[in-house]
Amino acid sequence: MKTKLIGLGILAAVVVAAVVYVAVSRSRTVTEISGYVGGEKIGLLEDEEVQEILRDRYRLTIDYAKAGSIDMITADASGRDFLFPSNQTALELYEQINGKPVKSEIILNTPIVLYTRSAVADALVAEGIASETEGVCYVDMEKLTEAIETGKTWADIGLPQLYGSITVGTTDPTKSNSGNMFAGLLANTLCGGVANESSLPEILPRLKSIFQKLGYMESSSSDLFDQFLKTGMGAKPLIAGYENQLLEFAAEDPATWEQVKEDIVMLYPTPTVWSSHVYIALDEKGTAGIDALLDEDIQRLAWEKHGFRTGVYDTPSAGEHFGVPGLAEEITQVAPMPDADTMDQIIKAL
Repeated sequence: MKTKLIGLGILAAVVVAAVVYVAVSRSRTVTEISGYVGGEKIGLLEDEEVQEILRDRYRLTIDYAKAGSIDMITADASGRDFLFPSNQTALELYEQINGKPVKSEIILNTPIVLYTRSAVADALVAEGIASETEGVCYVDMEKLTEAIETGKTWADIGLPQLYGSITVGTTDPTKSNSGNMFAGLLANTLCGGVANESSLPEILPRLKSIFQKLGYMESSSSDLFDQFLKTGMGAKPLIAGYENQLLEFAAEDPATWEQVKEDIVMLYPTPTVWSSHVYIALDEKGTAGIDALLDEDIQRLAWEKHGFRTGVYDTPSAGEHFGVPGLAEEITQVAPMPDADTMDQIIKAL
């Protein structure tokens, strides 16, 4: 009898140990979610500190494929748990096609800006198209758009070394968010307010004419910014991008930034538009990414190392560590984007 009790005790201990082992193993299991992501967020997702927080606190890893914000909405999302485009228009377009997602949340923000070289910035200021206030450079969108529409050349504003007419290099607005948002900003400028469906008959032909002058357009904001940095003033005198791209570059590659920072100028359009990076969960598994990416420390890293204005860590003094001249303390002159139906018609026209 005593032997039998000992045997039962050992068996019970084994069962308890097995249950504990399974529970511990499950608690240590890391879940992988996958989705489409805009290229400008890849630096954040590949940040080792961010990956460590995702893994250790949330038992999560994020696998992704790079895609333009508009492209990912119409792409085959089979097997994907989330989409992570760069504006709320993409969410509205998604809802028109697929209905409400399981969950969605704005994770990051950054304004649309223009990038150029110091010689171009000086010429734009001399021409009255741009101005400088308290060390921050601003570009008047009405004057810039007028210069583009009238075919004013770079030579006309004192830059004979640059070929052709004044244009703004941008990504393909039918595929990528920064190009899409710049198209929306131009549409607003052309109608003198916020573009809507009633204003499209008048402004669409003008908008198409502007974009037809651009020639080949990159499909990714990160690719366009890389080309801007590598090819010099002659190839890309003026481009549209995100504020965070330069801040991230300065934070991640300070040695190279130190060499080029006197020649790179960031211009804030007046008005500009906010790029709100919204996470769209396609299934219950994908919803885990929302809480994880809104983690306080990840939001801090998103600002300090990658330049996204997260609302908590974008205070004026917090930007000094980037060492980027002309960084605006606050983004005040902001216009709303045209609604999704209007942008859909603009996308189809372009």
